[in-house]
Order: sequence, then C-alpha cells, then structure tokens
Amino acid sequence: MPVLSMVQRLKALYIPLFILIAWIIGSGFGFWNPYIIPPPAKVLASGKQLIVSGILFKHAAVSLYRVFAGFAIALLLALPLGILIGMNRRWVRYTEPMLEFIRHIPPLATIPMLILWFGIDETSKLTIIVLATFFPIYLNTVNGIIHCDPKLLEVGRSFGFSRGRLFWRIILPAILPYILIGMRLGLGYSWRSLIGAELIAAAAGIGYMILDAEQLSRPDIIVVGILTIGILGSVIDHAFFRLTRHFTPWGGDEAKHGWG
Repeated sequence: MPVLSMVQRLKALYIPLFILIAWIIGSGFGFWNPYIIPPPAKVLASGKQLIVSGILFKHAAVSLYRVFAGFAIALLLALPLGILIGMNRRWVRYTEPMLEFIRHIPPLATIPMLILWFGIDETSKLTIIVLATFFPIYLNTVNGIIHCDPKLLEVGRSFGFSRGRLFWRIILPAILPYILIGMRLGLGYSWRSLIGAELIAAAAGIGYMILDAEQLSRPDIIVVGILTIGILGSVIDHAFFRLTRHFTPWGGDEAKHGWG
C-alpha cells in the first residue's frame, strides 16, 4: 500500500481517537454522570461479556437475517419494475403518483398498522425493510435507463439490434452502476429502518437488545448495541462499495452517489 494512501487512511481515525480520549478523560474525572454516559471500561467489559455469552452474536444474526431477507424481497420487486417503467416511460403517468405518495410516507409510521395486520412476527419487520429499500433501487434503475447515452442506443439500432438485444448489450451494462448504487443505498436504509422497527416491536435483534437494556437501566449495553449497529453497517456498506467498484469499473462520477 502506498505511503500516501496509508496516511490518508490514518487521518480518518483522528476524530474517533479524539472522541475516545475525551470519553476516557471525562469519565475518569467525573465530568458527567456515569449512568448517562458509562465509562469506556464498563462498556468494554459488557461487550466482552455479551460476546463470550453469545448474546450479541444471537441478536446480530437475527438482525442481519432480517436485513438481507427484506433486501432480497425489495430487490426482486424494485428491479423488474424499475426496468419495466424505464423501458416504457408512457407508463410513468400511471405509476408515478401512487409511488411518489408511498415514497413520502416514512416506513416507521406504518408500524402500528403493520402490527395490527401481522402482529410482531417477521412479516411486519420485513415489510418495513421492503418499504425502506424499494425506492432507492427503483429510482436509481429508472434514472439509469433515462440517462443511458442516446449515441450508444443509436449505434445499436444502426446495427439492427432488437429491443431485447439492445437492452442486454447496451442498456444493462450502462445502468448497472446505477443499480448497484441503488442497492447500496437500499442496504443502508434497510439497516436503519430495521433497528427502528426492532425498537418498537421485536423479541430479538439488536434493536430489541437496546430497548431491553434501557428497561433494565443498563446504558453500557445500550452503547454496545449502538457501536455494533455502526460497525456492522459500516462493514456492509464498505463491502458493497468495493463490490460496486470491482464489477463496474466503467461507472463514472454520475453514478457515484445515486438517488435516495
């Protein structure tokens, strides 16, 4: 690894290290109530205990299963619909009003109704994830087709490509960066929405662990849960980012951030 790249990576640790040092010093000198902000040593001990006992892995596994299951369902729904609407834009006038209406409803706002319909089992939480994940994938897919280079399409037509061959040979490679960025955004949204759902209606998962710790007055476990959420979310996002870079090296800056 080049020295410059290593230095740039180390710079990303400055702020976390500063926060950790301030946390240690503040806890040591009693600048705040340890019940409100538990000392790092207590958080570390609780995290170790949760890992050794397997409790943390159990809740993390439940949350990860829900995330990936809900994400897979959303992908199976959003990707074909996005391609269908993008390839047949005259259908937009029929689908856009309803989809825009649903898109502006926060998924967590539907939890009371979903609990009435499905109870607190997996169906309600998977529905929350699907609602949160669907639109980033759908919108980025449609956006990719709309912004497909018309010159490439013209070249394909001049070679006599059929509509199907035009899609597979030209449109799909062009929109793949958009699709992957939409999937990356959708994974982030699904993770955040799941934790919110688990805080309200769940019997297992990291969100449930945090809520249970709050009821037991264990802020150290709450902090462990929050740190676990951040670490797992960052690992998933980074892995998907590397996957996107690997499979779509031709993807330009226009697909770097995507539509959320």
